[in-house]
Amino acid sequence: MSETVELDRESNPQAVRGYAYFDWAKSSFETSVTVAVLPLWFSYLFLKANGLTTTIGSIDFTGDAIWSFSVSGAALLVAIVSPSFGVIADRRAIKMWWLRILTYVGAGSTILLAIAPLLPISTQWIWLMVMFVIANVGLNGSSVFYNSLLPHMGTDDEMDAISNKAFAYGYFGGGILLLIHLAMTLVLVDSNGEMYSWVIPSIMASSGLWWYGFALLTFKWVPEPPIENEMDALSILDSAKLAFSEIRKTLTEVPKFRTLFIYMLAYFFFIDGINTVTALGGIYGPVVLGITTTFLMVAILMVQIVAAPSALAFTRLAEKIGTKKALTTSLVGWILLCFAALAFAPLELDSHNQHDIMYEWDESQNNYTVTVSSSAPSLAQKIEFSDSEFDEQEWVKNWVDYFPLKQDKYVTEYVLFDWQWPAEGENFVKSINITSTELINSGILASFDNTRFSVSILHEDGSTYTSNVGIDHPTNLGDGVLDFVPENAREFVWEPLGLNVGIQFIILGAAMGSVLGGSQGLARSLFGQMVPETRSAEFFGFFGFFGKVAALLGPLIYGIMTVMFDSRVGILSIAILILVGAIILRTVDVEQGRMDAQAEDAKNRGLDN
Repeated sequence: MSETVELDRESNPQAVRGYAYFDWAKSSFETSVTVAVLPLWFSYLFLKANGLTTTIGSIDFTGDAIWSFSVSGAALLVAIVSPSFGVIADRRAIKMWWLRILTYVGAGSTILLAIAPLLPISTQWIWLMVMFVIANVGLNGSSVFYNSLLPHMGTDDEMDAISNKAFAYGYFGGGILLLIHLAMTLVLVDSNGEMYSWVIPSIMASSGLWWYGFALLTFKWVPEPPIENEMDALSILDSAKLAFSEIRKTLTEVPKFRTLFIYMLAYFFFIDGINTVTALGGIYGPVVLGITTTFLMVAILMVQIVAAPSALAFTRLAEKIGTKKALTTSLVGWILLCFAALAFAPLELDSHNQHDIMYEWDESQNNYTVTVSSSAPSLAQKIEFSDSEFDEQEWVKNWVDYFPLKQDKYVTEYVLFDWQWPAEGENFVKSINITSTELINSGILASFDNTRFSVSILHEDGSTYTSNVGIDHPTNLGDGVLDFVPENAREFVWEPLGLNVGIQFIILGAAMGSVLGGSQGLARSLFGQMVPETRSAEFFGFFGFFGKVAALLGPLIYGIMTVMFDSRVGILSIAILILVGAIILRTVDVEQGRMDAQAEDAKNRGLDN
């Protein structure tokens, strides 16, 4: 066999910057939309329309379960067509064309998320889910063609640096925009301290525009890779026939590219777990741990801050110990992180002012006043409830004289109540002409048993209080099969250190960032080193297929485990997936994979003897 890599040429700095800017561009969707803001907005609108659960068939689904299934659906759509697109893209100069089209689909759908408030309340969460699925199709589909450019950007020795540089750009870009969005949520508030209704839609729209705008630099600076023996344009039907014919042929060549396919199998498992954690972390925090919007966004910002230098650090590590060993190191970190996530838990409420609903004696008025904490979750709102569901709206109506309530001004179809939170710089209080004994004997405390909320009554002496915590309150552990883990962690770690769940989640964000930077960039780089340049789009199509089917499986498993058990069991299942991937990765012979790719390039270029 003669020398193989006439196209294995050194990188062009401007083209590499253009390549990296696509990561910068799409990070707006991956960070601000997918993780930080949209899951919370979806959860809020889901609560408005459905309450805590909605029944499909005979099964009750929570918001995070439905969210995970929608992520899976988007992944499935892309997985089916990725290899076919790749086959055609290797035979015609259309990689950049498809990158443009799918970017327009993804960015455009992200912008369209902003119009959800214009729809009836019962359909807003559905609109978010549909647009999110379409945007994910654009994101994941464009990623197939974007990743297929990597082998053409430089030599094998440059692959780690180029791939990790692109991811570092993504973390920096996503972090900058997320910081802007965090500032918007904190600053753009009305006199009552409530965020203006147009802020979240503006975040969606600006994320889509960011994606589209910076992607233009990629379209301008990255050239279309050369094609070996470019074929003539075919009809859609003929293109489909060719694509499926070549896919069948490639599948018969599994022994020929044995190393590459073993790696794809490993990738299938570990990227499944990683993507599931990053995709669902934004809803796991608020739903399971009771994380506020501010703490969630700070935690995600921490991911971006740490991930950028981490990506560059893993490049150095790969230079010293090799790409495969560096990637394995990051996967071990992910496994440990998943097990650690089981241990995160809100601290037990140990003072009166930590509760959601607080009753306090007013000496001047000789009566009780009640205040709702600004961190209390919104009241679940829907029209109809089944017998098995707890109707929060009916509950508050039964105690309307005891709670500070307001009608939801964004709902016009029917009367809905939400908490009257404290106004900025002052406390909103409601006076109740009742004594401490009468208040306790009223049954108000017992009414919290089946809720997600906590209540405390401070007695007239001002030194003692009586309280109750609902069964579904984030601090109420002990019912799940794995709740002994957070219970013990809370008792022996978090409470002695005085670390509330918000700080815990920020620590989790930093830990995620430290391993995310290495796992994503090195996984792509290692594959790029073992892919024939002459068939890069086809094999990156398979790479995308495995990755997207994995993205289907992970959220699906999480959703099933959540429905059958709870969200912590779902997290444990993800750790097992990453572990399986790491074990398979140990069997991958990278040097053999490179030799196989070189041999295929030589054959396709007529250089073999």
